[in-house]
Amino acid sequence: QVQLVESGGGLVQAGGSLRLSCAASGTIFRIDTMAWYRQAPGKERELVAVITSDRSTNYADSVKGRFTISRDNAKNTAYLQMNSLKPEDTGVYYCNADIIRDVTLSPVRYRGQGTQVTVSS
Repeated sequence: QVQLVESGGGLVQAGGSLRLSCAASGTIFRIDTMAWYRQAPGKERELVAVITSDRSTNYADSVKGRFTISRDNAKNTAYLQMNSLKPEDTGVYYCNADIIRDVTLSPVRYRGQGTQVTVSS
């Protein structure tokens, strides 16, 4: 079995910073793309940042220049460094990972349970 666990959320004032972590555990051969999504109250889930296995990254326009996604393959962990936070960044942040459990298998997308980020004005 594979699990994704997010951590690092919390309450922060506007202009502050948070660092989210997404740790994968279980039987893992390799992790391909990892991504962070967020969902604000009353809104649809949106893609925030993506990082591929070769560390290519892509960001939503709303977070470019403020957020940085990274990964540590040895720890099966992805990170989201969030700086200059704004109230509109408030929401539940979810991690997705395309995980290959065995060399003979295709990737399967797993999703974590989410971590709450609240930015006060």
